[in-house]
Amino acid sequence: MTDTNADLEVEAPAEDPMEVLIDLLDLGDFDGARTNEDIFLGPSQKQPRHRVFGGQVLAQSMMAGMRTVEADRVAHSMHGYFLRPGDANKPITFGVERLRDGRSFSARRVHAYQDGVPILSMIASFQVEDEGLDHQAAMPEGIPDPESLPSTAELLSQYDHPLARHMSSERPFDVRHVDPALYVSPPTEHVATNAVWMKTMGPLPDDPNLHRAALAYASDYTLLESILRKHGLAWMTPGMSVASLDHAMWWHRPARVDEWMLYVQESPSAQGARGLATGRIFNREGLHVATVAQEGMVRVP
Repeated sequence: MTDTNADLEVEAPAEDPMEVLIDLLDLGDFDGARTNEDIFLGPSQKQPRHRVFGGQVLAQSMMAGMRTVEADRVAHSMHGYFLRPGDANKPITFGVERLRDGRSFSARRVHAYQDGVPILSMIASFQVEDEGLDHQAAMPEGIPDPESLPSTAELLSQYDHPLARHMSSERPFDVRHVDPALYVSPPTEHVATNAVWMKTMGPLPDDPNLHRAALAYASDYTLLESILRKHGLAWMTPGMSVASLDHAMWWHRPARVDEWMLYVQESPSAQGARGLATGRIFNREGLHVATVAQEGMVRVP
């Protein structure tokens, strides 16, 4: 749900980004009111472009779904479509339909609404934790430690611009690019790969569901950059328009998002003003904790 051509406006300073993240994921439930759906209400995070950040509505939708399943059933996958741009100045209503509760799995359909129409439609699946076969992709070798890489704040400190200020000090995640970032300058090497380290700016409570939802939030930050790198584009390319169309995610193993995670991304294809990007997320010990896929609209002048 990124729109690089939306109008910018100077915003008042934001609250502490960690408090904002926790508040975003603490949904109201209207005292248990429901129709054919369980109903929840969530705030929106202020944005310079006034469009809801896609990762926010993904994370909130997951929290809404999690609130309707038994505590021993954990999220293992979700598939969602961004249907309309969201207004970051308005709250979001979440309707959860209980599709199925089986012996081991539960399925939920979540719609995120603004002004009475859905801006996101998602189906998520939950499972009672179980034993079984176990293997994983290997974490790439030779990646520099996150402490050796510049933060977004360090990269953008020279720019007095509302978007630069938002990305530097108002986002709840510290994101550090392994290769030079694409915020302003295009890449020197045209490859369809990208990698970042990321973690929250501060500690989160121990609730595993909160960490799963926050991981969904962060998974939407840089995934489409593997497409841009292949074609020598920066986020500030004049006239370029980029928007997330869908998002799929699989949680493999528990992870804390307030500790460093490596997000390795690649784009296998781009065509028809659309590009596909996939990502694998590892914790610092090398455990493969999640896999992500997203198709985005990419239009260039």
